[in-house]
Amino acid sequence: MMRLLSLFFILCFSSISHAATSQATIPQTAIKTTILILGDSLSAGYQMSIEQSWPSLLPKELEQKGIEANVINGSISGDTTGNGLQRLPALLKQHQPDWVLIELGANDGLRGFPPATIKKNLLQLIQQSQAAGSQVALMQIMVPPNYGKRYTQAFANVYPEVAKQQDIPLVPFFLAQVIVKPEWMMKDGLHPKPEAQPWIAQFMASELESIL
Repeated sequence: MMRLLSLFFILCFSSISHAATSQATIPQTAIKTTILILGDSLSAGYQMSIEQSWPSLLPKELEQKGIEANVINGSISGDTTGNGLQRLPALLKQHQPDWVLIELGANDGLRGFPPATIKKNLLQLIQQSQAAGSQVALMQIMVPPNYGKRYTQAFANVYPEVAKQQDIPLVPFFLAQVIVKPEWMMKDGLHPKPEAQPWIAQFMASELESIL
């Protein structure tokens, strides 16, 4: 009788240990999220096929980090923050994103719009997104230094000010390491070539990993 009881406990313990081991080796389920990128030509795939643009390459880079993402590229070349405000409601209604990634302001800066106007528009973009139930991350944008030190600095300051005020993540300027490589930039000196897009996708995936 004692031998039978001992054998019973051994079998039970073995089964429990096996189950625990099996559960421990089950890989974690990937995080699933929908990301809407609201941007301009820097994200729209300017003068290249949409498949070459960094937003199209982003899902694969995020997947390697355990994040399963449906990336909606709502970027249009030439858009300003004001244009984004006009288009955002329809995009939010159609896609119902978990996250809105705002990459706007470059065209505002190139046209010399007042930083106060840009800030006001960015705040409205964030608030509209949040009201629709989306979380928001803001991408730092900078303009060329030939616009003058005072304007360039005032423009750059808008983004950390808005991010701090709204308590949202701020993604560093994603072209900082691109514009220093002439072979990665188009002749206009403003837009990255297709060759730069894989690096940008990797950079964005690394930044978004901690945010998401």
